[in-house]
Amino acid sequence: MSRLFGTDGVRGVANVPPLTPELALSIGRAVAQRLREVNTAKPRVLIGRDTRLSGSMLESAVAAGVCSAGGDVLRAGVLPTPGVAYCTREMAADAGVVISASHNPFQDNGIKLFSRDGFKLPDVEEDRIEELVFSAVTDPPTGPELGTVTELGDALERYVAFCCRTLPSSDLAGLHLVLDCANGATHLAAPAVFSALGARVSVLGDQPDGVNINEGCGSEHPEVLISRVRELGAQVGLALDGDGDRLRVVDERGALLTGDQVMAICAQMYQERGWLDHDLVVTTVMSNFSLAVALRGLGIEHAASKVGDRYVLELMRERGAVLGGEDSGHIIFLRHHTTGDGIIAALQVLGAMRFYGRPLSTLAQVMRVTPQRIINVDVASKPSIGSLQTLSEAIAAAEKELGDDGRVLVRYSGTQAMCRVMVEGPSQEMTDRLAACLAGAIREEIGARSGAAGAVDAGTASPDDLN
Repeated sequence: MSRLFGTDGVRGVANVPPLTPELALSIGRAVAQRLREVNTAKPRVLIGRDTRLSGSMLESAVAAGVCSAGGDVLRAGVLPTPGVAYCTREMAADAGVVISASHNPFQDNGIKLFSRDGFKLPDVEEDRIEELVFSAVTDPPTGPELGTVTELGDALERYVAFCCRTLPSSDLAGLHLVLDCANGATHLAAPAVFSALGARVSVLGDQPDGVNINEGCGSEHPEVLISRVRELGAQVGLALDGDGDRLRVVDERGALLTGDQVMAICAQMYQERGWLDHDLVVTTVMSNFSLAVALRGLGIEHAASKVGDRYVLELMRERGAVLGGEDSGHIIFLRHHTTGDGIIAALQVLGAMRFYGRPLSTLAQVMRVTPQRIINVDVASKPSIGSLQTLSEAIAAAEKELGDDGRVLVRYSGTQAMCRVMVEGPSQEMTDRLAACLAGAIREEIGARSGAAGAVDAGTASPDDLN
């Protein structure tokens, strides 16, 4: 049986197998069953969601499952993923459940789980919950043993106050920023945070209607944000994704920074302020290799995990790091939170601007981005990369041409039927050419052929979710 939980929970088209209300109910029941296995007599599970049309349907199903297994539900309503993680911990709930598909289009949705401490569950816990999902129910509770649902009316206010406390400066008075909330879960929280801290905020993507989440806006589509920053003469632009755990940043000139550049800026500030424990930053293998060069120049060590913010977090905790993340914009500040948080990441960037008293374009010069090309290829199957002769030969040829001046990374997505090609090299022309060659080899051997787009060029800064 294939694993139900991918690198970021269960994800798919809502109301189509596997992501049906029936599965959502089974997951809710399995979560409560697992909590009772570890001696939580009457578990409490906090549930939050983004603004997708299907969110209330799946939220209700998960809640019914929890109650059917004797657990109580705290319903937080629309709340960013990091808000669910925070409120789970702050409210002393036994687990948190997020109904969201992050940056995906509105017809998709997902279910991801947090522990009582606000961390994403490790694989071993998800595996046990998955076993319970597909196990027969025995001796279900009845009568007074059934659970109840309570509306958590102040979850948003709790989360906003928490975020405000993480700003590494006194306030944001005098700062003009443009904020794109992706018509998603941050559409109320994010404007409230930045306004409360004194910034002048011009807001985009704050009119969700259930179907416009991530549509031409947010972290996946920063074009409108870039235009508005230039048009309004703002000092910075901030784009969040649908569930609020990820950030893209635009400087005062309208240049889009990579997640790696954001981490380099924050790492430098944290080191100078004595906050960078062990002088260490953790990213994934997908980070631009110029980040490691920049960090070395600052006297900071760099460690790389496999792709997925959960694996970044695991390595951070193992090595004692307080800063880590992905180039795609999931950035974790363990001094403040247990998971990636776009609002908190933005506050750290704004704090750096205040600390140095310099514009963002100047701060970004701490790292020169190596030319990079990422191409996502839809595939019909996922055989081992090494078993594909044409692709293996193309990879060997590309690595020989690059030598010590670049690298190649080819891997399957953990959440989609897709193979991702990344090439970094000394020139954009070379990286583009080699990436196109590798993508062509993938299409030839395992490409999806029935109505699929075939390949999507994700650009030079990996703006898509690389899970």
